Amino acid sequence: MPEGVWLGLPADLGQVALVIVRLLAALVLGALVALIYRQTRARADVSESFTVTLVLLAILIAMVTQVIGDNVARAFSLVGALSIVRFRTVVRDTQDTAYVIFAVAVGMALGANNATVALSGIAIVGVAAFAMRARSRAVSPAPVEELPFELTVRLALGLDARALLGSTLDRFQVTRRMMSVSTARQGLAVDVGYRAALHDEAAAGDLVNALNKLEGVQGVTLQRTVVVE
Repeated sequence: MPEGVWLGLPADLGQVALVIVRLLAALVLGALVALIYRQTRARADVSESFTVTLVLLAILIAMVTQVIGDNVARAFSLVGALSIVRFRTVVRDTQDTAYVIFAVAVGMALGANNATVALSGIAIVGVAAFAMRARSRAVSPAPVEELPFELTVRLALGLDARALLGSTLDRFQVTRRMMSVSTARQGLAVDVGYRAALHDEAAAGDLVNALNKLEGVQGVTLQRTVVVE
């Protein structure tokens, strides 16, 4: 047994304190990552579980980085051990993926004793995230009476309507408010109802065709419910 080491624990209390400080720093900066996530995402898109995951991920990556150190063999061993982990929850948005990488980068920087990189990343990414949020912030929902169309989309069970339909509806500049969600086909499908306004009503057919081509969409109905004088 090497002198000064017992069960893998160093006798040097200074080194122990340094490890603890790094992990506490990962906790604090991971919380900052989670705070930026919460403040720059729409409230409906914020997941409490995902917020906690960002904080824990920063701490865990800091731990892993310190375990690896400069030992290449240990790095390969940890990669093999961690490869058995499977994440079965699909990330709903590419921005959420960016926040996962953000937390990982912060944890790695702190684990490698490079707090400057971690703090600089927090500052610059935070400013960029808030700036892009201010630019893309959605306007207040339009009153129902200003949404003359009723759009109903039938989806296969288990699909996220916002994630599946959002990009197509945005591409056709469809202002909408979700009004109803109900099961159909004896519980095998879900009907999602919107009140909507089309930027270009001449493209209504193209919108229906585009939605109908999405995988998981079983039917689309678009009809005018408000008579425009």
